[in-house]
Amino acid sequence: QVQLVESGGGLVQPGGSLRLSCAASGSIFNYIMGWYRQPPGKQREFVAIIPTRGSPNYADSVKGRFTISTNNAKNTVYLQMNSLKPEDTAVYYCYGRPSYSATTYWGQGTQVTVSS
Repeated sequence: QVQLVESGGGLVQPGGSLRLSCAASGSIFNYIMGWYRQPPGKQREFVAIIPTRGSPNYADSVKGRFTISTNNAKNTVYLQMNSLKPEDTAVYYCYGRPSYSATTYWGQGTQVTVSS
């Protein structure tokens, strides 16, 4: 079992950047890691995912602006968010699932607000 803790959220102006971090309590080797978000009054939605093999996948709404990456040595996954828009305002959740299991793990969420 792994615990996920997000950090890095905050208030940023449109066009700005933020980097979210998700620290895992254990190894994320062989874990599929990703980010989801829940805008105000809406359901949680997919943002980005990085598989154990292959290239990351992104929601169309963030493609070209967001980049997901991992540092397995630090058991951490990142979400670099550039050219932020007001519609990116949401609570961002870190997600993890072992590639050999259907068990999923979620962080507690971190608030990102894009506003002038």
